Amino acid sequence: MKVPFLELKPAYDELREELDAAYHRVMDSGWYLLGAELEAFESEYASYCQTTHCVGVANGLDALHLALQACDIGPGDEVIVPSHTFIATWLAVTHAGATPVPVEPNIQTYNIDPNRIEQAITSRTKAIIPVHLYGQPADMDSIMELANRYDLMVVEDAAQAQGARYKGRRVGCIGHIAAHSFYPGKNLGAFADGGAVTTNDPQIGERIRTLRNYGSKVKYQNEVPGYNSRLEEIQAAFLRVKLKYLDEWNDRRKQIAKTYLTEFSSLTSAHSPLTLPVVPDWADPVWHLFVVRHPLRDELQKRLSSHGIGTLIHYPVAIHRSQAYADFSDFCLPLAEQLAGSVLSLPIGPQLGEQAVQQVVGKILEVVPSLA
Repeated sequence: MKVPFLELKPAYDELREELDAAYHRVMDSGWYLLGAELEAFESEYASYCQTTHCVGVANGLDALHLALQACDIGPGDEVIVPSHTFIATWLAVTHAGATPVPVEPNIQTYNIDPNRIEQAITSRTKAIIPVHLYGQPADMDSIMELANRYDLMVVEDAAQAQGARYKGRRVGCIGHIAAHSFYPGKNLGAFADGGAVTTNDPQIGERIRTLRNYGSKVKYQNEVPGYNSRLEEIQAAFLRVKLKYLDEWNDRRKQIAKTYLTEFSSLTSAHSPLTLPVVPDWADPVWHLFVVRHPLRDELQKRLSSHGIGTLIHYPVAIHRSQAYADFSDFCLPLAEQLAGSVLSLPIGPQLGEQAVQQVVGKILEVVPSLA
């Protein structure tokens, strides 16, 4: 039995009737942008995230970029970012005209280490972007304490963590503003690109609404140089359907993660050095990804592939080593490089059946000891 890393069609198959009805509802309406479906989704998702405002935009990168711009962050400013994350976090800072300042992760949780942030703060620092990486919340209390002390904005990158909780609170409602991605593979995924910004600040929310629509609140009355970044009606309608099932689907992910953690616990010795994810007591992750580490990661991936087990590497090149950020190549970020060379994501998702899970478990238990 082959187990692909990710399949998107089973999610459609499970909700086919409701998704088809949503499609026909939008098509029959004759209104495809900035309409009733988007307004309803924004209201429903804001409520889900425990915020008062949600603004749908075209994608997760736009959500981050517009969030920074709404916070008046631009040229000459610095923004603290994780050294280990998807490149979009850094790109948003660059697109805003600011400078990303990377901070290394906590090696156990992979999220930005609050204990390392303060030494990166300068007179030019304007914001911190904590990423809730792989679906696990960052340590927000520590980050907010630093932000309050230094008068910094906190922009949560919640692209991988829809539904996750930090000390009982949803991610996306703790910082000053948060960016969300609805890329198809996300826990709450559309059927194309999509994104949103959530906030409890009405002024920031209004700025995002203006920026996403050519800098205009009223047609042909353009207040600022804005963008064309609007979540489409059809995607909003699909997301409204899937939002109803998000908690249930996240629970399925949690059950798979629990199985993996239990079954692989015997592989964490010096003889079988597989490193498993660590979850702090205050975190309730949603397991967008289940990421392990191994010193012979490439060989492990190769052998699993030969047994039909699909895996992916998130992320194989540390951002400061990428061509896009060649100016950062002299930065000393050993933890980011260590993770880039050792992380491996195993199959996980709400439509991954028990037989497939057991197939992954069996092959991991077979292959990992043979690498020692």
